[in-house]
Amino acid sequence: MRDLKPYQSHGTGKFRTEDFKRIGKNVVFEPEVMVFHPETIELGDNVYVGHRAILKGYYKGYMVIGDGVWIGQNAFFHSAGGLAVGDRVGIGPNVTILTSAHKEEGRRVPILLSDLEFAPVSVEEDCDIGVGAIVLPGVTVGRGSQIGAGAVVKKNVPPYSVVAGVPGRVIRRRK
Repeated sequence: MRDLKPYQSHGTGKFRTEDFKRIGKNVVFEPEVMVFHPETIELGDNVYVGHRAILKGYYKGYMVIGDGVWIGQNAFFHSAGGLAVGDRVGIGPNVTILTSAHKEEGRRVPILLSDLEFAPVSVEEDCDIGVGAIVLPGVTVGRGSQIGAGAVVKKNVPPYSVVAGVPGRVIRRRK
């Protein structure tokens, strides 16, 4: 079994706009937004970040949010594996986007102590991610797609698709 390292704080999540790798014009941060590793985060113009959202950059990852993106309250983005969100994307309240997960190493290693695997997530332009949806590592959500409320997306989504359910499945194509 691996040695258990002492837990340590990741900080308060307080940030200054000048700490970002890039920040566009007219970016709105509502109260209680937390940002970690802003030096790895790029925000485009006209981005809205809702109350209590967490943008969890990572010291060796990246997060790029395009122009005209709306991020709802309590959203959680973890970009250790890399996260790119295209222009004009709406992301509902309580959406979670993850770019890392613990490896499956069998019973010999507790899950919490297993190594992490990193895989980028891409949400292409003109998408809508519904309230409470979860997008898992390695997924690309194709342009113009809509992810239904509460869906768990674990596979790539073709452009202009509508996805619903757990696990998320394409239920129709947008016209």
